[in-house]
Parts: sequence; C-alpha cells; structure tokens
Amino acid sequence: MIIRIMGQGQYKVPSSLFDELNAIDNRIVDHVTKGDEKAYKQDLAALISKVKQNGKILAAEELVESDVIVPPEDLTFTEAKDVFTGTGIFED
Repeated sequence: MIIRIMGQGQYKVPSSLFDELNAIDNRIVDHVTKGDEKAYKQDLAALISKVKQNGKILAAEELVESDVIVPPEDLTFTEAKDVFTGTGIFED
C-alpha cells in the first residue's frame, strides 16, 4: 500500500497495517465530528508517525500512484472538517 503524507513524500506500508491505520482514521473522524480538536491533533500525529515508522520512504523520482493521501500534521481543525468526513481517508 502506498501512502502519501502531503509535504513529506510517499511511503510503502505493509497492507497488514491497514486495519490499524483505518482505526486511527475512524477515531479522527469521530474527534472532528465531536469538535475535539486536541484529540484530533494527537491522533493525526499518531497516524503520520505510524506510517513513517512502518513504511519505507520512496525516492522522490519514483512516480507511483498513492492509495491514500494523508494531510500534513499542521492541517487546521477547520480544514479537517472537510477532509475527515464519512469513512475518513481510508476506505473500508
């Protein structure tokens, strides 16, 4: 699975990690829905960290379509309301 973190490149992440990343994504949607900005920021940072720790960064010149695009860690809470809706960024 290829995941792009906006502004930080693409990572090849084992597909076995999908369920864990999807669970974090679902929590982020819940935080945004409930208006919990602090929990949103913590889980977005956790999501990005999990991708970086478990993924292998792809070379910048390697052009591969991303399966998932993760917004940058500095995405504002207001902007998150447009991104983290419904099922979130990870499709079940």
